[in-house]
Amino acid sequence: MPLYESVFIARQDISATQVDALTEAFAKIIEDEGGQVAKKEYWGLRNLAYRIRKNRKGHYVLFNIDAPAPALHEMERQMRISEDVLRYLTIKVDELEEGPSVMMQRGTGRDERPRRPFGGDRRPFAGDRPRESRDDRPAPEEKPEPAATDEAVAEGGEQ
Repeated sequence: MPLYESVFIARQDISATQVDALTEAFAKIIEDEGGQVAKKEYWGLRNLAYRIRKNRKGHYVLFNIDAPAPALHEMERQMRISEDVLRYLTIKVDELEEGPSVMMQRGTGRDERPRRPFGGDRRPFAGDRPRESRDDRPAPEEKPEPAATDEAVAEGGEQ
């Protein structure tokens, strides 16, 4: 049978238990039609890239499915009918991914990265000389007032 990955986004105002009920209902549709759901992952309540039907967030759920095409069509038809599902996307894949998906692995990878010194790739020194602190700066020089020119003196101006 063909292999599929399907992700759907549920509304933000339903509870996690309602999302689980939706997930089980869609999985049951696949199993009733002769397929099987190899993996179900709840990715949590996440921000959407743009508003969908006045929702800024959504509950994301991933299915790895091994089922015939009519089973998939019936599941997608039920997703279109459901008011709780904002969007869904199903793609055909060559093989199903084993273990947790990339979205589930994302949280752990960030903590394992080595920290960069000095807050990133910024260097502590500008060029080869150290930065001047406020105390090390020379006091601003007072500028002498310009001397009177010969033309001003000739006209009877001040010196």
